[in-house]
Amino acid sequence: IMVLPRDGLKNHLGEPVSYDRMYYIGENDFYIPRGEDGAYKRYADAGESYSDTLEVMNGLIPTHVVFNGKVGALTGDNALTAEQGETVLFVHSQANRDSRPHLIGGHGDLGFGRRGKVSTTCPSVIWRRGSSAAG
Repeated sequence: IMVLPRDGLKNHLGEPVSYDRMYYIGENDFYIPRGEDGAYKRYADAGESYSDTLEVMNGLIPTHVVFNGKVGALTGDNALTAEQGETVLFVHSQANRDSRPHLIGGHGDLGFGRRGKVSTTCPSVIWRRGSSAAG
């Protein structure tokens, strides 16, 4: 989750940053136990699955990775779109792994790190730690 500053984001000159659209990209990992036959197991309730799920989670390799909660949430009719010339703020969150979306066919102008510090170098090619934003 990203909490925007009360007085809004500011660029490296201290000027307010405006944007036409904002997109949130939530990346979720799921760890679903499989049986000996390779099929996903079913349980009567979450409590019954606890020890098996914990074992899968301790392996640190998710069985499923989805964006915004389900397969296809950001494609097709749900694709993230913008008009030419618009400024778009992307907020990406991933709690468990070091991953970040990459712009294709565009570029980033600003990058916001921890505590709202602004990067003055091209944010589309520099590393962004978790809890950072690029726009």
